[in-house]
Amino acid sequence: MSRALKHSSLEQKNVPMRVVFYLLIGLFTLICLMPFLLMITSSFMDEHEIITEGYKLIPKSWSTAAYSYLLANPKKLVNAYKVTILITVVGTAVGLLLMSMTGYVLNRKDFKYRNAIAFFIYFTTLFSGGLVPKYLLYVKYLNLKDSIVSLILPGMLSAWSIFLMRNFMKSIPDSLYESANIDGAGDFRIYWQIFMPLAVPSLATVGLFTALGYWNEWYNAMLFITSSDKFPLQYYLQKVVNQTSVSKYINQGLTIDTASLPNQSIKMAVAVVATGPVVLFYPFVQRYFVSGLTIGSVKG
Repeated sequence: MSRALKHSSLEQKNVPMRVVFYLLIGLFTLICLMPFLLMITSSFMDEHEIITEGYKLIPKSWSTAAYSYLLANPKKLVNAYKVTILITVVGTAVGLLLMSMTGYVLNRKDFKYRNAIAFFIYFTTLFSGGLVPKYLLYVKYLNLKDSIVSLILPGMLSAWSIFLMRNFMKSIPDSLYESANIDGAGDFRIYWQIFMPLAVPSLATVGLFTALGYWNEWYNAMLFITSSDKFPLQYYLQKVVNQTSVSKYINQGLTIDTASLPNQSIKMAVAVVATGPVVLFYPFVQRYFVSGLTIGSVKG
């Protein structure tokens, strides 16, 4: 009885601390949400108000001019989404397969040349061939000019991710490999049915960063892609922001106030369009990401 009273008294004393803690966490959450809220509200601001008063959380007047300008050609925007989703899904899936296989092989102690291959992979993190050799390789020798493959191939493998996979697989006991080998399992079966399920945390981490890299792809598109129907989302939105429609009105013999064009608000609208799907999709990915970490942390 006395223990219960002591416990209840401790709980009552901890109530103010919990309230203060929740208030601080809530305040920190609001501070983190401020940039996103500013991005959304600024995308609906009038251009004159942005020029005169700057970006604000609560605009005096609301305008959809930026989205109207951005969605003037919805087919191109939808096509850019398709290209980005394609390279993200294919590049992430194939990249995870290749990087996990490489990490598994480099972790195998019975592989004779694993140290030499690991050195060559590590060497690429210190030195690179440069932009001109890369361009010549992709265009002249691989014939990937204006090809979707030129957007997938560069980000498919990462030396850092390979070493991350290898270091994680080092924590898996060798007894699992030995027992499976005694039971007659081949190398690929051991890799696919034993090591891959246990490597879920590393796969989730590497897959997340690889997918974000493909989603934000624009540099290789600038180098290799010339057809507008093959532009990824980020590169298409960049061209929309950079291009101007003043010449179109001038050629039509019309006069237009350049200040009425959404030059500033469209930047925020582009950010909303580019990050919106990722923000909406991330909570579902995070659930599997956290569950993978929990499963991978349990030692059987």
